[in-house]
Amino acid sequence: MPHEVEREALSRYLEDHKLKQTKQREAILDVFLEVTGHISGDELFRRVRERHPHIGFTTVYRTMKIFCEAGLAIERTFEDGLTRYEIPHEHHDHLVCVRCGRIVEFECSMIESAQDRIADEYGFRLLRHRHELYGHCTDCQGR
Repeated sequence: MPHEVEREALSRYLEDHKLKQTKQREAILDVFLEVTGHISGDELFRRVRERHPHIGFTTVYRTMKIFCEAGLAIERTFEDGLTRYEIPHEHHDHLVCVRCGRIVEFECSMIESAQDRIADEYGFRLLRHRHELYGHCTDCQGR
């Protein structure tokens, strides 16, 4: 069965928090785990409704809150104020186009080591960070 590890993690979280395991939550999880990159709540709702017309808007949003709390999703809000979700994976940073909203994930060992060096220099112990670069993607530069 696809997404078995995630289903188990969700099941444990729901049980630990005395929440119900529902077919709707499982259906939303399946749709969400097929996403590559970032997805807005509205777009996720649209995709869920294509397969499960009986699942409502509020159910999708409440379920995504549970997924975030369970560590199955990460909520991101970029400069445009739109909340998006992504599947947790290796640390990465973001390039965000301010015209079309395109988001590119990237990794850079030089940036990571520079951040560590700067934190050490100022006596900080890093817990987490977010690095977002805003500009125009190649498609929007020609407009």
